[in-house]
Amino acid sequence: MYYIDYHTHTKLSPDGEVPLMEMAEAAVKAGLAELCVTDHYDLVDQDGKPEPNAYDWAPALEQWREAAERYRGRLTIRLGMEFGSANRYPDRARATLDQPELDFVIGSLHNLTPEAGARDFYFVDYTAPEVCYACLDDYFAQMLRLAPLPDYDALGHIIYPLRYMCMRDGQTVSLDRYWEQIREILRTVVQTGHAIELNTYNGRTTTDWLPVLKSYKEVGGELITVGSDAHRTENVGKGVPEAYELLAQAGFRYVTLYEKRQPRPVKL
Repeated sequence: MYYIDYHTHTKLSPDGEVPLMEMAEAAVKAGLAELCVTDHYDLVDQDGKPEPNAYDWAPALEQWREAAERYRGRLTIRLGMEFGSANRYPDRARATLDQPELDFVIGSLHNLTPEAGARDFYFVDYTAPEVCYACLDDYFAQMLRLAPLPDYDALGHIIYPLRYMCMRDGQTVSLDRYWEQIREILRTVVQTGHAIELNTYNGRTTTDWLPVLKSYKEVGGELITVGSDAHRTENVGKGVPEAYELLAQAGFRYVTLYEKRQPRPVKL
């Protein structure tokens, strides 16, 4: 089986811990065939303020080139980015991604809009269901605006806020009221030639994706990547085999790889 992990972070991410070389070694031990490093770059900070600094490509390219060469023949390593809030500043987004060696871009949302408080969803205290639903209202409204933009390859972790609302803060919330919006988002992804990602959150949320996958399939979706969202070596590849099984259960026959921003399907 050609296992991939297309969502990983190194020490170049604000919340990362280790160099790419160590993540690559963990990927080999986990039985992966391909690893994509997708370090964070958000156009806003954790408080929602514009991030004034351009992305520093030099260290990202240096560690990627070194690791790709060292692991040649044992592991394919792709250069990616998890790009946050492209919908806020599309002109800056396109300038940031003008990098010829870039293989893959995850388009993510991590922050509320300024009107909703602007904070990163991670830092919200989900004290009641009403708080959760207000944040989800904002999140999916933003995603509707992000989905048609050209500044990403795969739409990132569509069910992202639930990991903090439910798993961390113990709230019981449902996506039932959002399925019309989610289906519209997924239709837009299909119509614009983008992919979605199945994000296992280090193997903790794999089965939660089944309703999204079924909806994506129903609207004609085919392009889909798989990623662990690992920030540490012990989480590289976590949940990937289970994600492949879930994709097959939902009717998918392929997982999608990217090279120089171009998709390539590989049989499950």
